[in-house]
This record gives sequence, C-alpha cells and structure tokens, in this order.
Amino acid sequence: MDIANKVKEKGATLVDVREPLELWLSKIDEAVNIPLSKLPSKVEAVRSMSKPVIVFCRSGNRSNQAMKILKEQGIDEIYNGGSITDVKAMYQYQ
Repeated sequence: MDIANKVKEKGATLVDVREPLELWLSKIDEAVNIPLSKLPSKVEAVRSMSKPVIVFCRSGNRSNQAMKILKEQGIDEIYNGGSITDVKAMYQYQ
C-alpha cells in the first residue's frame, strides 16, 4: 500500500492525534485534531468521516496507537501517516 497516494486521495480525512498544545508548533489546516487521549470517546465521529482516514502525530508512535484503537472498533479504512513532517511531505506542503 502506498500511503502517499492515500494521503492525496480525494475525500481522505486527515486526523492529527497530537495534543492541542502541540498545534502551535506546526499544523495542517485541513486536518481534524482529535488527541489520542480523547480518541476512545470520538470513535463514532471518526466512523462518520470521509474515508480513508489518515492519522498522524509528531513521530508516528501515537498515530500507530490511534490506528490500532480504530481498527479494533471496526474502522477498516484507517492508515498511519506517521509524523506530521511525513504527511506534509506527502501533501507537498512547504
């Protein structure tokens, strides 16, 4: 699977699982912020988002955890985009 193509796919939803205080460092305007700590209570919100859903964080660790949580809840079109730097590069942000 080519995650870069998933990130660029029309209708894909980007979900930033970093904490709100981290957003001042860097953010992607099109991304929805759902911190990993709040994700279990936001599963239905993610379920209703356009698919595929690409999760990302600072380093890729929390996004991997988020992907596992959501897959356990039956959300199949969920992908770990890795770090925000990786996702920006795939989106070709400067």
